[in-house]
Parts: sequence; structure tokens; C-alpha cells
Amino acid sequence: MEEKPMIEERRERADAARNRRAILRATEELLARHRPEQISMEQVAAAAGVGKGTVFHRFGSRMGLMVALMQERAYALEEAVASAPPPLGPGAPPEERLMAFLDAIVDVVGRNKGLLAALGHAATAAPRPEWKEQGERRGEDGDHPVYRFWHSHTSALIVARRPDLDGELLAHILLGSLQSEPVLRLLERGEATRLAASLRVMASGMLAAPALA
Repeated sequence: MEEKPMIEERRERADAARNRRAILRATEELLARHRPEQISMEQVAAAAGVGKGTVFHRFGSRMGLMVALMQERAYALEEAVASAPPPLGPGAPPEERLMAFLDAIVDVVGRNKGLLAALGHAATAAPRPEWKEQGERRGEDGDHPVYRFWHSHTSALIVARRPDLDGELLAHILLGSLQSEPVLRLLERGEATRLAASLRVMASGMLAAPALA
């Protein structure tokens, strides 16, 4: 069988990329108006102007779609941590970088209201086999890739400033608060600035705590 002409293959790749962007944009717009559990793959497909089969083929499930959306929106933050000017990027003291990173996380979550709730809902609603299908995008402890990066960077900055503290656990405490219902409702009301200020207070208190015995 003859191979497809190169121009046709490029057109197919461009169509696939365009569909992906349209699906993620439609999902984000739906999350701004509806609770995660109210959104179906059929609604996403209709809003994106693609067939339902395209959405399922590309993302596999609603959980896969929500994870992909968060990864897409958080990718720029990961790049910034590696190459942006300080204090978010390299070059600033660990405490300054930690505060800038927490501000940036709140900004990402605040601009994508409902996304953490969507991930939490998808995780709760997904049957065990579906979770296994997500294995290539998940760590052994069950975290999704975005959270793993956020946690590892937060933990590393805490330890860099205070090696005597349990940075791994403290990072979970800081980031875990972002997934609580009261905090999610706060974000839905547009109070991201208030949340960022409170996270700074928590982080500053952690770093100023007495040394562990």
C-alpha cells in the first residue's frame, strides 16, 4: 500500500493539534460555568465542534481530559521555574522563590476555576480500571503529574531554606489546602489574592518555626 503524501500527513497532524486546542478550550469554558460533575464528554464535543468519538479517542475519559487540561495550563509555570527571571526562576533565595511559586500556583488555579475540583471529582468517580488506564500519566502514589511537580518544587525550596524541617510533608499541607471545598469556593468567588496572601502567611510561619528536636 502506498504511503500517504507528506503534505497530507502534515495536514492530519495540524487538524489533530487544532482539535486538541479546541477541546481543551471548550472544557475550560464549560468549567467556568458548570460544576465538574455537570459536564459530559458529549457537551465538550458539542462546544468544541468535534465528534464525541474524537474527544474519547484523544483523552480516553473525562478524568483524562481534566488531567490534560491542567497539564496544558500548568506547563508554562514549569517552564518559568526553570528559566524565568527571579524570584520565580533561578537566582533568588529559596524563601523568595517559594513565595513567588505559591503566588503563581494560585494564579494558575484562579484562572482555571473548578479545575482542581474537576480533578478531585474525576478521581473519586473513576472506577479502578479507569485509574489503571491513566497509569502512564500518574505516579506510584496516585498523584497526577502537575501535583507531583508542584509538590517536588515546593518541598525542595522548603528544604533548601530549612533542611531541618519535613519539607515533603509540609509541601503536602500547603498544596493540599488548595483542594479543600472552602478554598475552591473562595476561588469561585474570585478571591485568589486573598488566598495567595494566606498561603504566604502559612509558608512564612513554617519557615520561621523553631528547629525540630
